[in-house]
Amino acid sequence: MESLSLIIGALGNSISVLLFLSPVGVFRRILKHRSTEEFESLPYICTLLNSSLWTYYGIIKTGEFLVATINGFGVVVEIVFLTLFLVFAPPRIRAKTAMLIGILDVGFLAAAVLVCQLLLQGDMKIDIIGFLGAGLNVVMYGSPLAAMKTVVRTKSVEYMPFLLSLFVFLNGGVWTCYAVLKKDWFLGVANVAGFFLGAAQLILYAIYWKPKSSKNTAPKDSEHGSQHEHLLPSSSHFRENNEA
Repeated sequence: MESLSLIIGALGNSISVLLFLSPVGVFRRILKHRSTEEFESLPYICTLLNSSLWTYYGIIKTGEFLVATINGFGVVVEIVFLTLFLVFAPPRIRAKTAMLIGILDVGFLAAAVLVCQLLLQGDMKIDIIGFLGAGLNVVMYGSPLAAMKTVVRTKSVEYMPFLLSLFVFLNGGVWTCYAVLKKDWFLGVANVAGFFLGAAQLILYAIYWKPKSSKNTAPKDSEHGSQHEHLLPSSSHFRENNEA
């Protein structure tokens, strides 16, 4: 059983790497244009907080090193993304982004870790971090609901990238299996939401996908679509990002 959970966890890590790296196209565009244009930083800020909480969870809970390692990777990736965002964002957006990073990724995270380290012991410490991580994961997995609403309204999957939906589905399913084998219900709750929402997105694809009738798509419109497609990775990347 332990060997099986190790294999499934390693598979989950591989899929999660793809989820964490899914916004690379966005940041390639930011570097090319030397501007963040209309992109939002909040998804990456939330993914950094989420990954940080799950990294800490994986460290303090025995036998969860796979959770710690993949989310540690996610922390590094999101720090790089946010650094680029701060460099190329206009002054007002840069100040807002820096404030949110300070409040959520530094202040809230530091408070959570200090409370757990100084005031809580044993299973209670693990339960609190697991509860926070699972709650944030469900919220992040739920973020594509707006895109799904747009798909139904427009009867077009233009603003919901297939590969991202597929990876959210696979990531949620694999990490749910891992959680069942490890009897880790916080990890299970966090990822079963991703599994079902990913499945719902794929069903919408099957219903509304249409082959392009013309190859002459305006580049500007294509870029606009790409911009909206990658706003919320984790799932995070968003995500879960990620399994966490």
